[in-house]
Amino acid sequence: MTRAFTFPGLPTRVIFGHGTLAQTAAEVARLGHARALVLSTPHQKPQADALAGALGPLAAGVFAGAAMHTPTDVTDRALAAYRDAGASCVVSLGGGSTTGLGKAIATRTGADQVVIPTTYAGSEMTDILGETAGGEKTTRRDPSIRPEVVIYDVDLTLTLPAALTMTSALNAIAHAMEAFYAPDRNPVVEAMCRDAMVAFHTSLPRLATDPSDSAARGDALYAAWCCATALGQVSMALHHKLAHVLGGAFGLPHAETHAVLLPHTTAFNAVAVPDLLAPISAVFGAPAGAGLWDFARRIGAPLRLSDLGLAAPDLDRAADMAMKNAYWNPRPFSRDDIRTLLHMAWEGRRPTT
Repeated sequence: MTRAFTFPGLPTRVIFGHGTLAQTAAEVARLGHARALVLSTPHQKPQADALAGALGPLAAGVFAGAAMHTPTDVTDRALAAYRDAGASCVVSLGGGSTTGLGKAIATRTGADQVVIPTTYAGSEMTDILGETAGGEKTTRRDPSIRPEVVIYDVDLTLTLPAALTMTSALNAIAHAMEAFYAPDRNPVVEAMCRDAMVAFHTSLPRLATDPSDSAARGDALYAAWCCATALGQVSMALHHKLAHVLGGAFGLPHAETHAVLLPHTTAFNAVAVPDLLAPISAVFGAPAGAGLWDFARRIGAPLRLSDLGLAAPDLDRAADMAMKNAYWNPRPFSRDDIRTLLHMAWEGRRPTT
């Protein structure tokens, strides 16, 4: 019997395909804006400058200072640039760092957002904003954070480095993993997540061999959209809490941290909800956590937190921080449980469940 559910709908306009970057100006104009500030990281400034050039008079300038984990001091500088430019809209070109900065500006000013993802991170489809201040990352949800338009251009991912391709995709899989057991899940999200598992499982090994495989890039970006949509529709649990602790307090890279944690958080919760995580087992091999670890090793993704710069003495502090605030998870846990999980991820041991 089909269970009762609520599906809130998909409020963000999505444009997906090849060469869709060219539609950016039309989308800014459709939203009713005459001046848009283009955002990027320093590394992607040349792309941001080119996009601003293509926008012509719609471009209010470029702010290329987006940083990982959305530090509030960077947001303050971006806000000053936004106001000085007389902008009323932001165009965020890049991965999760740039998307986060656009969200931080939008929730403070009411600006509309056009987001153009160049990785598989998934923040673009959510009303979630994680910000870092004083060595701690805090996360909140609010309708003002959700972008109005997302433009997925497969061509922009063709030059995504192989290493970032794999970690970014595993980050996306983590969204789907937690969506499978979320208390507010629904059949639409579950179907998208199942579809994403298959698409990633077939496309990532191909991209590990040939990162310029256009068809595989299209499949991977579609899978990333599915996972991003799931992230924006349901609540997250232990996995995302641990990733935010490690990123905000210890400066670990976002996608790589998600990638390393994924097999271990999956294995931990699979003990309590093996039926809900069965779609992962079916695609990546049973048991789910071990299957994801094997897949990560196959595609060359990192497997150890120690390789990301986390020191052994940091594990105790991380476990303490993860217990700081109560949050829902399908399997109850203690501080010792968290410490053990983190130690396994730090060593890179293959889960048994």
